[in-house]
Amino acid sequence: MKKEIAFSKMSAAGNDFVLIDNRKKAVAKELKRFARRICDRKDGVGADGMILVEASKKADFKMRIFNRDGSEAEMCGNGARACAQFAYDNRIAGGSMTFQTLAGMIEARVMKDGVSLKMVSPKNIRTGIAIAAHGEKHEFQSVDTGVPHAVLFLSKLDDIDVDKCGCAVRHHKEFSPRGTNVNFARVIDKHTIEVRTYERGVEAETLACGTGSTASAILAAELKGCASPVNVRVRSGDILTISFKKAGSGQYEDVFLKGPAVETFKGTLSRK
Repeated sequence: MKKEIAFSKMSAAGNDFVLIDNRKKAVAKELKRFARRICDRKDGVGADGMILVEASKKADFKMRIFNRDGSEAEMCGNGARACAQFAYDNRIAGGSMTFQTLAGMIEARVMKDGVSLKMVSPKNIRTGIAIAAHGEKHEFQSVDTGVPHAVLFLSKLDDIDVDKCGCAVRHHKEFSPRGTNVNFARVIDKHTIEVRTYERGVEAETLACGTGSTASAILAAELKGCASPVNVRVRSGDILTISFKKAGSGQYEDVFLKGPAVETFKGTLSRK
């Protein structure tokens, strides 16, 4: 007998996700395999990730996010914003909400001009990481914004092979055993940067990455003289705004990520 599961397709600055209200355990088995099937762009709905909204005794709900390859992620900035919009649209939570993730408790606010997310405080900033990839040496920086990110600042981004270089750095021994997301950033002015991201778990460049934009903005403030708020132009052409307070060398607090999150369509999944 086939079981029908309702879902919403959400887009957050070009990052797309399949959202399922899983508070009653509509999806309970083989979650990794299920995520791979649903996120497949040829044989499934197609998405960068699958997000399950589950019941929580500590917050309005719990968010679980699975990458396109089936791996479960600790956190996803754009995914969390899409999840907040989904929860608001479906009356799971009000306009201001808190929800659990593997990276910690997240606060979100749904507004007319987008969704604002209070991120976990960045940690483990490292600078001057020399990495050789495809015969070239690069100096990366890294920071954990809920998930690990490496960032390379460049004078232009059009010439970089994001998939090729990103894949090499993502699997580099410097970031083992977890691996890392990889960002290529260009500083435009004190409050504006441009970012392209290779996402771990998607294993390709995506149109946007919330935690990657946050990581790039924080490191641009730490190393390049940028100041809050930092507007991040992502590959989709959308703008993500990162605001923060600098609490000391390598220390940042009250970090917020704001940007668009919209439902593109609804449907039902058939599962035996």
